[in-house]
Amino acid sequence: MTAKGVAVLSKIINDFGPDSIAFVVTAEDKENNYDGFEDIKRISNDANISVYSRYTIPSNVNSVVALAVSWRWLITENFSTTIIFHDSLLPKYRGFAPLVSALINGENRIGVTALLAKEEYDSGPILAQKNALLHYPVTIRQAIEKIIPCYEDLVEKVVNLITKGNFKSVQQDESEATYSLWLDETDYQIDWNLDASQIRRFIDATGYPYKGAFTYVSGSKIRVFTAEEEKDVEIENRIPGKVIFCRNGEPIIVCGSGLLKLKHAVFEDTMEDVLPLLKFRTRFGH
Repeated sequence: MTAKGVAVLSKIINDFGPDSIAFVVTAEDKENNYDGFEDIKRISNDANISVYSRYTIPSNVNSVVALAVSWRWLITENFSTTIIFHDSLLPKYRGFAPLVSALINGENRIGVTALLAKEEYDSGPILAQKNALLHYPVTIRQAIEKIIPCYEDLVEKVVNLITKGNFKSVQQDESEATYSLWLDETDYQIDWNLDASQIRRFIDATGYPYKGAFTYVSGSKIRVFTAEEEKDVEIENRIPGKVIFCRNGEPIIVCGSGLLKLKHAVFEDTMEDVLPLLKFRTRFGH
């Protein structure tokens, strides 16, 4: 799935030929603005590779090595070997949306791990890893672009391992393991009590291909796509979420510490721009 799946599929076809792929399984993801579904189908069809949905996977797969790329569901089929490509440098950030969590936390090094599947997710032996450095501010879209070459390098190594039948791996250090929880719509709400730099990273980490961070203004739900930190001022009665300045129609909002200027936000129901803000006395929040 997603741009990562598109890149890996294209890499295998270009480097190893379409005959190296038994079939492709893909799926739609309505939570993403881009799930790669149509592009993966098109690339597969152009290469005469059979494409299945996750509900119609062939039953006789015990001679097939499965590569799971940007896949969000449990794999129950009895493949001969299942290799997972995970958006973190394991054992850190096992689980869900690891790249989003890493960006929110301000990690300067991100990467991808190829590992053998195990019953407990993301805990299997590591086949290979590839990392990339980040400089903030950075959006999730930019981070994905940064790690796609990591996917391409890793899949080349992994397919060569498959060809040689050599699955030499390294066990993960359980004492170093951390986990990233699954996200739902509630988790995309901005908490104005946090410091401005963390809110900025949160907004950047949840933008396209995701729906974007949200907050409320005058009872209307808005999606915030771009914001910038502003120099803090001494506030005698600091109340996070209130507008303290409005410059050229762009509100500057009080955070738990620091200030944040909104640059691009839309009303969710109409997709109309929130800016320029027409009412100075505005509170962002619930």
